[in-house]
Amino acid sequence: MSVAKKDYKRITVKSLVEMKANGEKISMLTAYDYTMAKIVDTAGVDVILVGDSASNVMAGYETTLPITLDHMIYHASSVVRAVQRALVVVDLPFGSYQSDPKEALRSSIRIMKESGGHAVKLEGGSEIKDSIKKILNAGIPVMGHLGLTPQSIYKFGSYTVRAKEDAEAEKLIEDAKLLEKLGCFSLVLEKIPAHLAEKVAQSISIPVIGIGAGGGVDGQVLVIHDMLGMNNEFSPRFLRRYLNLYEQMTAAIGNYVADVKSKDFPNANEQY
Repeated sequence: MSVAKKDYKRITVKSLVEMKANGEKISMLTAYDYTMAKIVDTAGVDVILVGDSASNVMAGYETTLPITLDHMIYHASSVVRAVQRALVVVDLPFGSYQSDPKEALRSSIRIMKESGGHAVKLEGGSEIKDSIKKILNAGIPVMGHLGLTPQSIYKFGSYTVRAKEDAEAEKLIEDAKLLEKLGCFSLVLEKIPAHLAEKVAQSISIPVIGIGAGGGVDGQVLVIHDMLGMNNEFSPRFLRRYLNLYEQMTAAIGNYVADVKSKDFPNANEQY
């Protein structure tokens, strides 16, 4: 049974757990710069993810693998300076946590100290449990990420739906329960069958945020460039475009170019 929506002046990890308990869905979007983060925060989004998807949408790489810890700290710092309400979660990039729990802790400490982020997010389950423990023991909140994990794209070979087979689905459920037991405050499930995602959300007490995981979870996350239609080459089934900024921005810039060429801009009222 849901209760009246609480007006959170500042979202914390505790807020998200309360929201799940109260039946209130959690909204989450990515942001990578000050201006966009200010808009997203003002619009009332609960969680801003400074995702390693910056590797794709900001730097133009094919995968998330090339982005570095220094890059992530730069983007996260820009976002944190803009935010007054949302919880800011920062992705640990590929290579900064998988091989050594001590390195995972060092990477997380750098993010927290140098960017001011509020939490970190790691991809994986039992295989990175020691890294998660190390980070949590230092008092740093951790968000998990299971299902399609883009940092493992060369292992999977494609971005297709994960955990369709029983063995992989069972492991995902076990990993979700493990992440809860370790102390993660939340979990992202990416591109898995909706019925499985709902089962996971019902089996653990921490919030489950989905992307391509159906509506039976506790919240949703999208990449801001995809949701606003700035990226017109990406059209997965789970994506709902709320604007078509690619067309609108292209048209606006084209009008600007035409006005400059025709000497219409600047006019008499636009000069000193």
